[in-house]
Amino acid sequence: MTDRGLEDARQSDAAALDAALADLDWRALPDGARRIVFEAPSGPLSGVAMGPVEGERVLLVPGATGSKEDFVLMLPLLAAAGYRVESFDLAGQYESSDAGPWRLDPPRRHYDDRLFLDDLLFVLEAGRGPVHVLGYSYAGTLAQQALVERPELFASLALLSSPPEPGQAFRGVKRIGRFSSLIGPRQGAALMLWGIRNNLNRVPPGRLAFVRERFARTRRESVDDIIACMMATPDLRAEVAASAVPKLVAVGRHDLWPIRLHERSARELGARLAVFDTGHSPCETAPHQLVGELLALYASG
Repeated sequence: MTDRGLEDARQSDAAALDAALADLDWRALPDGARRIVFEAPSGPLSGVAMGPVEGERVLLVPGATGSKEDFVLMLPLLAAAGYRVESFDLAGQYESSDAGPWRLDPPRRHYDDRLFLDDLLFVLEAGRGPVHVLGYSYAGTLAQQALVERPELFASLALLSSPPEPGQAFRGVKRIGRFSSLIGPRQGAALMLWGIRNNLNRVPPGRLAFVRERFARTRRESVDDIIACMMATPDLRAEVAASAVPKLVAVGRHDLWPIRLHERSARELGARLAVFDTGHSPCETAPHQLVGELLALYASG
């Protein structure tokens, strides 16, 4: 069989495994995973780690209203491949709700890009490096900022369903993007939270129960402030494109943003593009396919 044929077979097998996924208790970590805490500048960040301590590090960073549990289906796959895989809840989100701007020196009023970026850099420096970093949604913007500021910490960069345009990141969102300039961060956050709570994405019962429980422990002001950050996404396209690390843009065909914008973003960043037949959350719905693309990315470096 040719290399192309082997690759097609691998992708077909991964897609079949993803199609067979059942609903689960998203609060339960896989066997072999352990809970950890990063004492970051903004406060204690709740995390998880799995895989051999001596393995190359992989860091999976969730976005707004997300958490480390978004990656529970990916953890054992990456660990089985020999990687030390870690994740953590952003400040103010879920089990990191005690972390926030009031803990900074000097204290600040808002969660902002600098707070999240300094926390991310702290986590990257907390173990062996360089690190394979995946930023999911808003965290893709953070990961790009970290790469530009501290390139020596990165072995590769993967952007999962990350905003594909700088500036007002929501302007290109399907259907409602043209109205995004008419609302502020709090209204934008309220709209997003309403859609998730009312299950517009039609996630299964186990996932919906966990998401609703997670909302109860997430600070609303952290969500508002992240939306404000996304409405002023920095333009780092030239700097990221100039980086020599392998780069991947991974996205579902039914993402919030049109595929044409992700295709353009991948070209502008010098990244390979992977598109899955799913929505905004391939980490939940296409973990085998996503991990396959990540392993190919890591091997290319």
